[in-house]
Amino acid sequence: MNEILNRNLFFVKEHVGMFKAANNYDILDPNNQELIMTCREEKLGGFTKILRFTDYKRMTPFEIEIKTKTGENVLTVKRGVSLFLSKVEVLDHNNKLVGSFKQKFFSIGGKFDVLDTKDNVLCHLKGKWTSWDFKFLNDKMEYAHVSKKWSGFGKELFTTADNYMLSINENVEKDDPIRLLILAAVMCIDMVLKE
Repeated sequence: MNEILNRNLFFVKEHVGMFKAANNYDILDPNNQELIMTCREEKLGGFTKILRFTDYKRMTPFEIEIKTKTGENVLTVKRGVSLFLSKVEVLDHNNKLVGSFKQKFFSIGGKFDVLDTKDNVLCHLKGKWTSWDFKFLNDKMEYAHVSKKWSGFGKELFTTADNYMLSINENVEKDDPIRLLILAAVMCIDMVLKE
C-alpha cells in the first residue's frame, strides 16, 4: 500500500465541466492545496460516453484510477452496468481486489455495506438524507467522515462538479487496508449517489 494513504485528511476536488462524460478529480492536501493524487476515468467507451448525457447516466459502468502525482498507481474503483443496486469493486495498485461497496436497498440518504474480498461486512458507509455527510461506521467506532464542501453558487448551479473533505480517524492504523476502501468511498459516493 502506498504510504500516501497514511494521511488522515484529503480534499477531493472534481473537475469542472458543463458537458463532460468522464469524471476526473484531484486529491489535494487541505492544509496547503498541494496536489497529492489524481483520479482519472480514462477507459471510457464511446457508447458509455453517449449514455452519460442521458437519464441512464447512473447505470453506466465506470473505472477510476487513483494515482500519485508522479503517476504511481494507488488504487482503482470500478463498477459494471448497474440496473438497480450498485456493487463497486476496489482494487489495489497491483489490480488485486481489496474489497467492495454493496449498495443497500431502500436507504434514505445512501447506505453501503463495506465488504472484504470474501464479501464479509467490515463496516457500513451511511449518509444522512438531510445533508451530504457520510460516515464509515461499525459497532465500535467511526473510521472516517466524508462531507461535501460548498463550491459557490455559479459552480453548483451550472456544473456537476462537487468537492469533498475526507477525514480519517486517527485510530485507524497506518497501512491498514481499510484506508484503500475509505479513499475509494469518495468516488463511490459521487459516482453512484450524487451524479
